[in-house]
Amino acid sequence: MKKTILSILLATALCACAGNSNRQPAETAAATTEEKTDTASAEPSQEDGQSAPDFTLNDINGNPLSLSSLRGKYVVLDFWGSWCVWCIKGIPEMKKYYEKYQGKLEILGIDCNDSEEKWKAAVKKYELPWLHVYNTETSGVLEKYEIQGFPTKIVISPEGNIVKTVIGEDPAFYTFLDQLFK
Repeated sequence: MKKTILSILLATALCACAGNSNRQPAETAAATTEEKTDTASAEPSQEDGQSAPDFTLNDINGNPLSLSSLRGKYVVLDFWGSWCVWCIKGIPEMKKYYEKYQGKLEILGIDCNDSEEKWKAAVKKYELPWLHVYNTETSGVLEKYEIQGFPTKIVISPEGNIVKTVIGEDPAFYTFLDQLFK
């Protein structure tokens, strides 16, 4: 039990540190152990109900894509990286929910701390069907959304307001989507 709790604390700390670092966190991700732990936190990085800060980043084809262009349906901002063990472990469930609620929500994957080549390779390797944008170090998007760790998922309403923020890979995120789309 103590080992599991220690593993949870270590994994949470490593993910949080990676979220606040400008260095490539590959060695951090490798240190997060293959043992299953729950690194999730429901603490918001932005207050629920606030207007989601708009941004424009280039999509996988190099075309500008702004968050405001997705108004009219729910949007999940998925802050992730190919180096993040929990981000990768969460992909199958994200795919399942993307298919389940297609037409009601859009997922916008926001790359964090990857080179452009590694990001594109990961999107292709994991066959991620939703929208993706490349987050440059100078974009300020991580700061606007006060990202504290990875993955972070932020649900935005069709009107552009933050509805829910979940830090970590947490089944409660998917329960929330099920309740939202009843």
